[in-house]
Parts: sequence; C-alpha cells; structure tokens
Amino acid sequence: MSRIGALLGVITALTLAVAACDDKAAPGHSQVNGAPASAAASPAPGVSTSPGDDDSDEGDPQSSATQTGKPSASKTTQAPAGSTYAGRLPKFGTPPAPARIGLPEGAGAPYFSRIPTDQPVAFLTIDDGWVKRPEALELLRESGAKVTLFLTINAIKDNPGYFKQLRDAGADIEAHTLTHPNLKGKSYDFQKREICGSADQLAGLYGQRPKLFRPPFGDKDATTLKVAHDCGLQAGFFWKETVDKGIVRYQEGHSVQKGDIVLMHFRDRFVDDFIAALQAISAAGLTPALLTDYLPAT
Repeated sequence: MSRIGALLGVITALTLAVAACDDKAAPGHSQVNGAPASAAASPAPGVSTSPGDDDSDEGDPQSSATQTGKPSASKTTQAPAGSTYAGRLPKFGTPPAPARIGLPEGAGAPYFSRIPTDQPVAFLTIDDGWVKRPEALELLRESGAKVTLFLTINAIKDNPGYFKQLRDAGADIEAHTLTHPNLKGKSYDFQKREICGSADQLAGLYGQRPKLFRPPFGDKDATTLKVAHDCGLQAGFFWKETVDKGIVRYQEGHSVQKGDIVLMHFRDRFVDDFIAALQAISAAGLTPALLTDYLPAT
C-alpha cells in the first residue's frame, strides 16, 4: 500500500505541473477580448489599406512631400452633433466674390496649372471616379468645400447617381475622357472621340455640358488643346499639388499658393486625401473655390 500511495502522489504532482504550464500564455501572444493581440489590430473605420485605382503616378511632381495629418489648431471646425469628422475638417470663412480672368483667343484651349488670381483661393479637383467611397458625400456636406470633379465615363457608368449626389452637394462636374487613354500623340479623330464624347455623355447624364477638361495623366499636345477648343471646352487643366494616402506633394515650395490647382482622385483613401487637401489649403490661408467661377461666364 505504501508503494501505491507513493505512485499516486507522483501522478498527482505531475498533473498539477502540466495544468500550471497550460495556464501560462505563450510568449508574444497576449490576448485582447479572447483573440491574439496581433489579430486585434485593424484599420481605422472608413480607411482602406488596399490600393485604389492606378493613376498613382498621374503627374505627381518629384518634389518634397509634406504629411498634413493634423488639423490647424486655429482653424478646426466645431462640427455639429453626430459629425463623423469633428475636429479634422478645417473651417473656412466666406469666400471672396470671384474675379473672373480673361482667356486668350486662339485655335486651342488654354491650359492652366494655376489660375492667375490675387484672391486667396485654391482649387481642389478630384479625378476619375473608379472608387466610390460612401464617405465622400458626408465630407462635402460637412466641409462646405467647393470642388471640381473631372470624371471618366468608364469609371462612373456603373453608378452615375453617386456623382449626382456630389453635384447636388456643391461639386462641379467636368470632362476627363471616355476611357482614360494617354492622348498625347494620338490622331485628331481619336482625341475628338474621347474628349467630345465624354462631354456629350456627361451632358446627357447630368443635364449640363462640361466647360472644362483635364487630359488623363496631364499628358497633352497641340492636338489635344485644339480638340478641346473644337469640342466647346473653355480650358484644360494640370495641377500644382497632388494628394495621395493623406500626403500632399508640392511642385513649388512647401505650401499651396493663391490660384493653385490641387489634384486628388477617387481612391480608397479618399477620406484621408480630402481632409489633407483641405488642411493644406487652410494652412495657406486660402479658401476652396470652383474653377468655373473664375473663368468667363458662358
């Protein structure tokens, strides 16, 4: 009996030791709400980590990049109750009455990367339309910012109503071709199909024909500008700043200048890009304005 008792004692001790080991968490695998901590982290709501439509190098200047992830302390909004973006959107004062510029006469449409104005305004433009983030409408409404949309027909044809909502919230819709090709070097007829065709289709979708045009990738030639003119478009547009993944890149200096045209896209990181663009405009003491308000009335 003494041998049996001793054997039982050994078995009991071994059982307790194994249980104690099982109770210890493995190194590097602490838990959060029952799941490993490494699996608990996730992107912020409304921000996707996947890449957007591939215009990622659409003319981005090879220059300094400035992260504008923090709002100006003196210019943040007192957003209404229930606002999703309280404290992140800049607050803009009443914009000046637009002073329209003159346009040169000629066989081709003029081409701008900056509007020649002394008024404290900049122009936020948003291209393509492939990624349709639901937050865009709320951002437009909460910010009150005036923006110009250069839309590609192939990108918007699956949901034109999405952009009608943005138009009704104050956005202006302009032309950006049918299929987003590189126009430079193409024939007159090819470019006319792309440019006139997009303007005509946008008129049919939204009840107003565009007046302005942006060539895909910012690439154009004399034929592009002649076609734009022949299609009844007032002017074509490049840019001075680009925004992607919440980062503003500048061609000149480290701030937005009066009259600058700022480019972003309908991408997965739309929320970050939109807020970063407005913060950069606000930090420069400027107000967002519509391009059409500064060109001759037609």
